[in-house]
Amino acid sequence: MDPRAPSRGARGVHFPTATWKAAMHNEILLLVGTRPEAVKAAPVALALGRHRRLRPAIIHSGQHRGMVEQALAPFGLTPAEVLTVERRAGEQAELVAALLPALDGVLARRAPAALVVQGDTTTTLTGALAAFWRGIPVVHLEAGLRTGDLAAPFPEEGNRQMVARIASLHLAPTADAAEALRAEAIPAASVVVTGNTVVDAVRHIAAADRPAVNPALACLEADLDAGGGRLVLVTVHRRESWGAPLTEVLGAVRTLADRYPEVRVVLPAHPNPAVRRQVGDVLGGHPRITVTGPLAYPDLVRVLRRAELVITDSGGIQEEAPSFGVPVLVARAVTERMEAVRAGCAWLVGTDRARVLDAAERVLATGIRVPADQNPFGDGHAARRACAAIDQLLATQPTFGVPTSRTPATPRTPSADSTVVGDTPAVRSSSTVAVNPARVASTAVARTQ
Repeated sequence: MDPRAPSRGARGVHFPTATWKAAMHNEILLLVGTRPEAVKAAPVALALGRHRRLRPAIIHSGQHRGMVEQALAPFGLTPAEVLTVERRAGEQAELVAALLPALDGVLARRAPAALVVQGDTTTTLTGALAAFWRGIPVVHLEAGLRTGDLAAPFPEEGNRQMVARIASLHLAPTADAAEALRAEAIPAASVVVTGNTVVDAVRHIAAADRPAVNPALACLEADLDAGGGRLVLVTVHRRESWGAPLTEVLGAVRTLADRYPEVRVVLPAHPNPAVRRQVGDVLGGHPRITVTGPLAYPDLVRVLRRAELVITDSGGIQEEAPSFGVPVLVARAVTERMEAVRAGCAWLVGTDRARVLDAAERVLATGIRVPADQNPFGDGHAARRACAAIDQLLATQPTFGVPTSRTPATPRTPSADSTVVGDTPAVRSSSTVAVNPARVASTAVARTQ
């Protein structure tokens, strides 16, 4: 039997003490490979950087070269390492085959105290596997999102479910996500509701109020300033939407621009060549539709702040837009972010052309806005809670991340920002990890389910 083989106890995945001692120093690796991962991991890296003991290091898997660096730069962050991944066919199996040995080498060399993975990408799944096999605790940021359908979104839903089986700490963005984890028999004490770090990120960037960098966006803003108009943001890129569904959504967008001369549409096209070609075929040449490349995150935030409507299949946009009161039409058959739908911030409209167009026209006709101070995904303090939970994970070993023992090792003293609390209004479990209520303005988001 492999001496690194883990056991599972009431608090999750536990690793042998010898394995844990190989990673006793306090470096926390944050693994990112795509822009959304980088944006959501950035606030956690900043929070860990302020910690008195833990040291963050961002590892870029190389999945989306250039885009990760662009996303981190506005936060003043750069990757500690960037892996080189050769991709020819562009298939998932090819990426995993290249990433696994590369990530294993990083983990063997740096021996971190824990690995933080975010969301549901191929980088996320591969990193979690590599860390699990090396006996390094996996911290899953944005854990528990579920549609219950392995085909939608594909392959993200499967990635999430697989990571959940081997993570030691699950940082759930909402109470719904925590409930989904409990329904899958994930130990409740290993789940911490933090809020979504993307709310932290979008507030951080909005406060900086940087001018537009993209020339096309700068020109569009100047036109709107000079002549007025109504801005509509469209982002569509999901793999399950490629082909006919994407054509339907894009057709609705073109018709909307035709019918409403005051509407200006901006669509940051995904770098995938097939998606860009499809966007160009349907929307190309329209005088009031601006198609750009992927926008720098501050530019995207500028568009969100100014938009009157968002049409998207992006998960992140569903979470970000409510912070600015912008109504969202979700161009998907299902969403794992039903909190926005129930809160009246978003409407699930699918990809049918007539349905998307009808919903967009109703929003524009009524001028509806949503309460900007009631984002159902968080209050802007998720990273602080995530940092406290990671601190607690390490301070209370061996209850998280190492094997259960009849003679527990003496735990390190947790930082002042975290504590193990009992039955309080914010925490219903008798032995759960939560941020010290005295240090948190909103205990409702911080409760552990």
